[in-house]
Formats: sequence, C-alpha cells, structure tokens
Amino acid sequence: MKSDTVLTKRIVAGKYKGKTLKLPSKDTTRSSKAIVLESFFNTLQFDVIDSVLVEVFSGSGSIGLEALSRGAKRVFFMEKDRDALKALRANIAQTDPNACEVYEGDSFSTITQVKKRLELLGESAFVYIDPPFSFREGMEEIYEKMLLLIASLPLSIVQLITIEHMSTLELPESIGQFRRLKTKRFGKTSLTYYA
Repeated sequence: MKSDTVLTKRIVAGKYKGKTLKLPSKDTTRSSKAIVLESFFNTLQFDVIDSVLVEVFSGSGSIGLEALSRGAKRVFFMEKDRDALKALRANIAQTDPNACEVYEGDSFSTITQVKKRLELLGESAFVYIDPPFSFREGMEEIYEKMLLLIASLPLSIVQLITIEHMSTLELPESIGQFRRLKTKRFGKTSLTYYA
C-alpha cells in the first residue's frame, strides 16, 4: 500500500519559528534548500524588518513566510499551480494572513498587478525569483521571460532582486536598469543579486 507522505519544512527563525509548512508535490515545484534560504537571509540581515517582499513563483511560500517571521511587514506571493496554491494558503493561515497577498496565475501576467500595488503603497520591495528550472517540460524559455520581467520593473519599487537558479546558468552583468552585485554558489543551485 502506497502511503501519501506529506512533504514539509519548518520556519527557521523569528516569531513563527518551528511552524511546519506544507510543500506541494515535487513534480510541480522545488523547495529552496535550507543553506540557500539561510544565505539569503544572512544577506538581508536586519533589512528584512518592516520590509516588503515579493516572492515570484512562490510555491509553498517558504521564502516569503520566513521573511514575515523575521519581521517583514508585507509579503506578495505569486503562484499559478493549484497544488502549490493550496499548500501556500494553508501555510499563510498559520502565520499572519493580513500581511500576505496572493496573486494567482502566471507570474509573467500578475507582475503587472503587483507593480501597480507597490506603486500605490509607495513601497519598494525585495524581489525573490525562483523560476522552475528550465529542464522541465514547457519551461525552456523561462529564463528569457524572467529577464524581460526583471527589466520591466521600475527602480522605484525595487530594493534588491535575488534570483535562485541552476549554477550552470550564466546571468548577464545587467538586466534593464539593474546591475549584478554578486553570485553565491551552493552546488547545483546559485543565488545572484541585482540592484
């Protein structure tokens, strides 16, 4: 008999530390590795407090909810996969739903709403982008589309852009008005920062 194991991970630090987050099935999304998450939050340090974070391709929302736990005041989640959305909503319910906004649908379309919302709030955000890796079927052009999405962001609404990507991918020195700051490598996964 096959058991349906529920994949989970925990919030590492802050006011929701230890809360268990549900992860959607491995077929549709990948969860950010603990070492990658730790490195990202070490980079942000105290800047995360009272900040706004946008998690593009958010899956279970582990990055955004970790940010919320560490003091972010508002998090925007962008996701189109049904299973992921179900897990995401269950995870948000354990934290502070009033501080979370979920944008359902293709991130390349919903980014327009998120940009308008940030402009309306007069906020600039940390933008975390973890696209599905391009070797997945139907995702071959994901990185080209991601670069266009980044180039479309006005400087006024961005504090820092972080891209989680395959280490084999060479990202350009600049994307639109944003310049590459650094890349950190963790085996097959890397984080590249732009500002």
